Amino acid sequence: MLLPQRLPTQAIVVPALLLALGGAPCGAQPRPAPAGSPSAAPPARAPGNVTPALARLLEEIRDKDTGQLAVSKEDGRFLRLLVASSRAKRVLEIGGASGYSAIWIALGLRETGGRLVTIEYDPGRARALAANVARAGFSDIVQVVPGDAFKEIPKLAGRFDFVFLDAWKKDYRRFFELVYPRLDPGGLFLAHNVVNKRAEMGDFLDAIEQQPGLVSATVSPSGEGISISWRRP
Repeated sequence: MLLPQRLPTQAIVVPALLLALGGAPCGAQPRPAPAGSPSAAPPARAPGNVTPALARLLEEIRDKDTGQLAVSKEDGRFLRLLVASSRAKRVLEIGGASGYSAIWIALGLRETGGRLVTIEYDPGRARALAANVARAGFSDIVQVVPGDAFKEIPKLAGRFDFVFLDAWKKDYRRFFELVYPRLDPGGLFLAHNVVNKRAEMGDFLDAIEQQPGLVSATVSPSGEGISISWRRP
C-alpha cells in the first residue's frame, strides 16, 4: 500500500486559542471599562492565572522533581489552554509523574466539565501524584491509576477526546498504536519532548506523519516540544 507523501512537522502559533479563553495577544492593550461601570478589584492571582496557593503547590512539585520528569511551566499552561479551548471532556494522561501536568490539565477541565485519567508506573510517584491532585482540589475530576499503562489502558472504559503522552520515549509508538483506535474523531493526541528528545522516538514521529487520519504539527512553548495530532472526523 502506498503511504501519503510525508509532510514536514511544522511549528504553529495559537493566538486564536488565547482569544477563546478571553485572553489577548502579547502587546495588546486592554479594553477600557465602559463609562460608569463599577471598578472592582480582581481577585489575587499568581502568574498563569492560578491562585497563589495553587501556584505555591506547583512550584513545590517542581522543586521536588529531581528527575526533571515534570513538564515546564510554559508547557503546563499550554496544556490547560488547549484542553479548555478544545472543550475536552475525556482526557487520558500516560505518564503522570508527580502530578504537575495533571493539575494544569485539570484546570482546563474545570472550564469544560470533563474528567482526567492519569496513569503512573512508579508506585512512589503515583502516591505523590494522588496526594498532589488532592491538595490542588481536583480529586473529584482526576482519577489516578498506578501501574503499567500497557496493562491498565485496556481496562479503561470508553473513548478519549484528548490524550497526553509523556512516558518512556522509546515506547511512544506502542502507546500511540494502543490508544489511537480509541481516540474520538476530532480528538487530539499530544506527545511531550518531541524536540529535545526527538532522536529517541523517530518511529513514533514517522507514525503520526504517515497516518492518513491525522493532521500533525509541533509547538515548542519551552524548547521541549509537544506534537499535536488532530484526528480527522
